[in-house]
Amino acid sequence: MGWSVNRPTGLTWNQPELSTKGYTLVTPSSDQTAYLLDMNGRVVHTWTFETIKPGYGRLLDNGNLLMSGSDVNLPEPPEDEPTKAPPPFARHVTRLGGYKTTLLEVDWDGSVVWRYESRFQHHDFVRLPNGNTMVPEWVELSAELHKKVRGGHRLPRERLPRLLGDDLVEIDPAGNEVRRIHTWKLLDPVRDPIHSTKRRWEWTHVNAIDVNDAGDIVFSARTNDRVCVIDGATGELKLKFTDTHGQHHATWVGDDLIQVFDNGVSASRVLEICVSTGDIAWKYQSRPMHQFFSNYISGAERLWSGSVLVCEGSSGRIFEVTRDHQVVWEWINPFVNHRPNGDPAVGIYRAHRYQADHAALQGRDLDPKAHANLNRLNGLT
Repeated sequence: MGWSVNRPTGLTWNQPELSTKGYTLVTPSSDQTAYLLDMNGRVVHTWTFETIKPGYGRLLDNGNLLMSGSDVNLPEPPEDEPTKAPPPFARHVTRLGGYKTTLLEVDWDGSVVWRYESRFQHHDFVRLPNGNTMVPEWVELSAELHKKVRGGHRLPRERLPRLLGDDLVEIDPAGNEVRRIHTWKLLDPVRDPIHSTKRRWEWTHVNAIDVNDAGDIVFSARTNDRVCVIDGATGELKLKFTDTHGQHHATWVGDDLIQVFDNGVSASRVLEICVSTGDIAWKYQSRPMHQFFSNYISGAERLWSGSVLVCEGSSGRIFEVTRDHQVVWEWINPFVNHRPNGDPAVGIYRAHRYQADHAALQGRDLDPKAHANLNRLNGLT
């Protein structure tokens, strides 16, 4: 489904008796600011970043905001010139979707309290109960494995770079690496091929990770359409789910349940999957189904009420849907930014909602009047 820049934005639908009350965190694409919204879709707090181009963030249990981003002084990525020799690994990754250089933990006022730098991290992060942090990092595969991996395509006369895989790297508060998991060792180069629509640049493109209380890790590998669960005790796969396409935001929603935003080919779905059986336990798909579609980015977060906060990323549409498939709240991004080529950017990678008693929000001034001009200029009244 297409969308127009000239459309109603802000809060477009709300059923207060059914929606899940809280505050919603969004970081619009190509913006320098993260915004906290009330249930009326009005800005009640902002965090603005100067040293990074923010990707997306989430509030931590300690009350701080952890934000991913890329260095504002990063050189422009190399041009895509298929017939020429590929750029070196460190330059090649800068032109890939989801590339990041930095994690910044900031307090309510935006002061930096922790920083982690890695020029190969991308997409997602998880703050673990022990205070460590896990991030995916790109790695070059061996020449032998590069040849074994099936699928994907190359452009005419393209000189291919070495295929990339993903490691999951755990770092301690001092930035020291304490664990590294090679996801590419858990997959089969023939049975888990790159999708035919993808160029032979990445085998997996891990765009989501989450860890449950038992230490089991779920990850989403977009370029070969795999959602996998790593057993925290054995390090082996306990699930390899293959019925998605281009999916994002795999998360734990129960001891034996994960949730995934399945981008799809022409319509998107939210899936709840039983890890022990691989069966779909619940799903949301719009009726008509093409009314709900995002071909990239996007997310779905299970709320404490049982409803799901869905981020239809490419269009910047965020909505809450109940277990019986009722859309009870909808907000559309009014912050129109622009990409380097001048195209309008309204996308949102993910959205998160927090209860009013969250550690970050207790005792805070959340009156939208403090941001009256910002709200008025963007129609958030």
